[in-house]
Amino acid sequence: MERISQGEVRLRVGTLYGALDRLAAEGLVEVASEEVVDSRLRRNYALTEQGAHRLEEEARRARRQAETALRRLKSFGTGTLPGTAT
Repeated sequence: MERISQGEVRLRVGTLYGALDRLAAEGLVEVASEEVVDSRLRRNYALTEQGAHRLEEEARRARRQAETALRRLKSFGTGTLPGTAT
């Protein structure tokens, strides 16, 4: 994940596999291939069509939230943000 996200996302192994298990249970990802590397099973996952739609929805929601935050910040101008010490 760290390599794919260019260092933006760092997950511990347990967190990653727990998330993949939940996504697979919801039908959002599926095992694309499996191979044994150094006596350990390695799985590669792929988004399902449903997963791609959900990801698009979440990306649009995140964009709207970021745009709202940027508009609010811009409305404060160059002054101090509310609730911060001067």
